[in-house]
Amino acid sequence: MRTILKTSLLLLSTLSLKAVPASAQLNKVKHVVVIYMENHSFDNLYGQFPGADGLEQASKENIIQLDHENKPYQTLPPIPRSSAFPTNLPNTYFNIDQYVAADQVTPDVTHRFYQEQLQINGGKMNKFAHYNFTKGFAMGYYRTKDIPLYELAKKYTLCDHFFHSVFGGSFLNHQWLVAAASPTFPNAPASIVAQVDARGKLIKDGTVTPDGYAVNTINSINLYPAGGNPAFLVPTQTGPNIGDRLSDKGISWAWYSGGWNNAVAGKPDPSFTYHHQPFAYFTRYAKGTPGRKEHLKDETEFLEAAKNGTLPAVSFVKPIGLENEHPGESTITGGESHAVKLINAVLNGPNSKDVVIILTYDENGGFWDHIAPPVIDKWGPGTRIPALIISPFAKKNYVDHTPYETVSILSFIEKRWGLNPLNKRDQEADPLSHAFDF
Repeated sequence: MRTILKTSLLLLSTLSLKAVPASAQLNKVKHVVVIYMENHSFDNLYGQFPGADGLEQASKENIIQLDHENKPYQTLPPIPRSSAFPTNLPNTYFNIDQYVAADQVTPDVTHRFYQEQLQINGGKMNKFAHYNFTKGFAMGYYRTKDIPLYELAKKYTLCDHFFHSVFGGSFLNHQWLVAAASPTFPNAPASIVAQVDARGKLIKDGTVTPDGYAVNTINSINLYPAGGNPAFLVPTQTGPNIGDRLSDKGISWAWYSGGWNNAVAGKPDPSFTYHHQPFAYFTRYAKGTPGRKEHLKDETEFLEAAKNGTLPAVSFVKPIGLENEHPGESTITGGESHAVKLINAVLNGPNSKDVVIILTYDENGGFWDHIAPPVIDKWGPGTRIPALIISPFAKKNYVDHTPYETVSILSFIEKRWGLNPLNKRDQEADPLSHAFDF
């Protein structure tokens, strides 16, 4: 009788655990930390990751790069302004480390709104070397097992079908990380407006689309370097963003940026990047506002909060230029070692028991990837990028093949705290549904 009773109680306990709704499980998450790195595709960093859809899965059609006549290059077009690379690299992907070590700076790669669409070439992924000022370098990759984040990626969840939400570079993808929308610039100076034909084919490149959206690198009237011409700065934005949603519901949050305090004090570090501060583009966080004072902070304050267990509910962390992995300025080793420091500060602190850390990249930086992005609308998504989910709730030793995009992060935050979506894109984005053990 005692054995039957014990078995019945165990069964009831098991059933009650299974009956806990997903929302109650999700509410165990008390802190979300988003670490936003720079400019690498998935194949460029994780193409050799065990169990991932990587380099070995690429088809010949996606690998072989085509020239302006849509013919295969005999060899990859030579990489300009760099004597480190051979001028006759085979027309395929190649290992960068054998020519330039991961702790050394490499050339930058073309990553712009119209050019990325041309590189993707309708999903064939075979024009990256052509529409690129560093030519064949776009086809380079790093040895996955040697990158500093590799061990964390193995231990937790690595997403291998995560795409940056909007075509183009850092500026625009930062905007989509916080607002899932492109900034408007009506009546922009004609000299910076792109021209396209009736079919949408690019005639003249520009910073602003013909219908008035800022899509390539441009600073805000609310935050710009000394000497900036106001006529060429994006007007203050008034649309909704995730900071507004959180504040309006009384949920704590902050954007932590490397070098922020010095920049706003008028003595910016040379590698501080103004267009990496997306909230500053909005009226609510303009200079002198309570919103800026309360929510836009220096990265040093993030490290202190992590140590003390005083992190806000949602933290966005943006390393300074020298520590964010951006080619041409930062390095793989330097940037990822800094990222590991940020992650360990959280994991070793009091908030570690209830945190979800999401480390991803703003965009692919112009580097090739073999997976065609899904087609949603005129904005994107763009090329595949790495995303790591590090958390006591994350699946362990797991590669998540679910299609996600940058605004999936917004969708996850919205789902956790019951926030209204910003628009259709984040409303319909998968909120990282398969990355956790909920």
